[in-house]
Formats: sequence, C-alpha cells, structure tokens
Amino acid sequence: MYEECLEKCRAYGFWCRWIKVLVFFNKEDFGMAKEKESLIVASKVKAYIKSKKMMTSSDALGALSDVVYSTLDAAIGRTKANHRSTVRPQDL
Repeated sequence: MYEECLEKCRAYGFWCRWIKVLVFFNKEDFGMAKEKESLIVASKVKAYIKSKKMMTSSDALGALSDVVYSTLDAAIGRTKANHRSTVRPQDL
C-alpha cells in the first residue's frame, strides 16, 4: 500500500499521508518542471521575423526560449567540464 501511495503522489504531486507522516513530492523531482520565464525579448523577435516578411505563430516564442535554455544548459555543462566558472563564447 505504501508503494501505491508513493506512486500516486509522484504522478500527481499531491500530499500523501502514511502512518501520521506527511510526505510532499515536489513537481521538479518527477520531471514536472515549473514554468520558466522567457529569456527572449518577444517584441524584438517578432520585429525581426516581420522584417523578413514572415509571421510569428503563438507558440514560436516559447519554443525559441526553450532552445535558448537548452543552449545555455549545454554551455554551462561544458564550462563545468573545463573547470571554469565563466561561460565563454566557445562554450556556446
């Protein structure tokens, strides 16, 4: 029963009671990421796309921000692997 309770808690991120013990599972612990703030300037991106005679879809800006996050995470990983604390252009 304990495993079943844990499984439900993990799936839904809810509070789980087991023998007077309160256990909370954080959404991040189970791959349910918090909403990230955008790392791009939407108006600048839209203006650039418009200058190329194209239109921007509603979800393009979120996808672009995700690409920026992925690129930065990879650069940070490379920086750590090289025993540095400063991200340099070659890390990107």
